Amino acid sequence: MGRIFRGESQHKVDGKGRVSIPASFRRVLEASDPNWTDGLNPEMVIVYGDHRRKFLEVYTIEAMDEVDAKITALKRGSRERKLLQNLFQAQAITTNVDETGRLVIPAKLRAKIGLDGEAMFVAAGDTFQIWNPETYEQEELAETEAFLDELPDDFDPLMFLDQVELD
Repeated sequence: MGRIFRGESQHKVDGKGRVSIPASFRRVLEASDPNWTDGLNPEMVIVYGDHRRKFLEVYTIEAMDEVDAKITALKRGSRERKLLQNLFQAQAITTNVDETGRLVIPAKLRAKIGLDGEAMFVAAGDTFQIWNPETYEQEELAETEAFLDELPDDFDPLMFLDQVELD
């Protein structure tokens, strides 16, 4: 895995769907696009097919290459492969950062998540999410707070990492 995204940031979306990508996110997109060089605009893949999600998931080229390789390794014609091909290939668009550091979010995708006026960018490891800020606050942050409220006051979230073994 290449560099990862960190942080969250809210940005204005203009009438044409253009929104500035956080500068630190642009650096990760550049580092994770094997075809990027100075003077070119890094590419990314926006996945929008999962109807249960209320956000757009943006993959670096390296992260999407990893997903595509795993999909290709599944048995041809299997239900799992067909589902994943639909979600990650058919219902996804490859786009790039423009010369001014912005992303153009198509109207269809803005409508899917109710994006109008403002967009919330949220880091998620080797991907990032684009949310309607109100939805993010009401659903994602509320869910995180509810989960934390279930834990003892002295609980250290880093304990979850004790369960992970690295290769």
